[in-house]
Amino acid sequence: MEIQAEIIGIKYKPFLCKKLEEISLDNFAHALSKNANFILNLDNMNKFAISWWVSPKRTRSYPYARVYDTLGFAGKKVTIIPILKDEGKRGDRDFLQWDTISLMSLLGVYVIISYYISAEPSRRFNNKITKQMFDVEQIKEELEKLLNYQSDALHWNLEQIEKIGKIGEIALQAYEKISQKLGIEMHSKSSAEKRIQKLMDGKKSFMRLSRDLAKKAQIRESLTTQPKEYLSGKKAILTIKNYLGGFYYFTADEARIEGDRIFLVEGKHSKSSILPSLEDIKDGLLKKVLNNSILQHSF
Repeated sequence: MEIQAEIIGIKYKPFLCKKLEEISLDNFAHALSKNANFILNLDNMNKFAISWWVSPKRTRSYPYARVYDTLGFAGKKVTIIPILKDEGKRGDRDFLQWDTISLMSLLGVYVIISYYISAEPSRRFNNKITKQMFDVEQIKEELEKLLNYQSDALHWNLEQIEKIGKIGEIALQAYEKISQKLGIEMHSKSSAEKRIQKLMDGKKSFMRLSRDLAKKAQIRESLTTQPKEYLSGKKAILTIKNYLGGFYYFTADEARIEGDRIFLVEGKHSKSSILPSLEDIKDGLLKKVLNNSILQHSF
């Protein structure tokens, strides 16, 4: 089954959001290495709910769950996403996608696009790096700008996109220094430069490139089955368009039609527990924010 849907606005009331620890600006760097999300107290008068992504890929380290926990905060919600993450030639390399930015805009979350500047050799795997650290000073500069920013998340995020080429170049230079320092080879720099150049060609090129990759991933996921998830229906391809120009390429683990209603089921499993982890549940809840806001659909 292939479902196409459209969203023109979102309403939600988040549940299960954990109590976020309040962190002072002096402890910001430490929090970025330990806390998946927190309240950043900038000057006793201004506070941001902060989350950060380990990788720009949406299927690693539960980034949706990290963001979901900040949605109950009444002030500005900020998420920090690396433009790319390279784990070394023997590991993965992921790039930021436009539709991730668009989804955050729809949820009213301000995005800071950042990059990693340091890392350590992996103790478990040869020729891989781990414990990558953001450029904290660059993030602080963006937070300072956001402090006095009066427009909404959409406009802020579009401005972030305009800087993506420069940020990509800085990220590649940082990985080159990490490679030289640790003696660990990264993925091909030339292929990454081509990818960054496409991003520098403009927002439309960035959107097109990201969309093509996301759609391919959607098709792969639709063909994958998880034997530990006991579902009675069939998988479905779910493509959601919003008024911001973003397309979200999801798959529904189970979909069925009853009369004029569509039922979408998110399947999660656990190796040893009766219920899936809270991270799995929150990941599914964030997706349901979109699903429950569908206004039009076709099959």
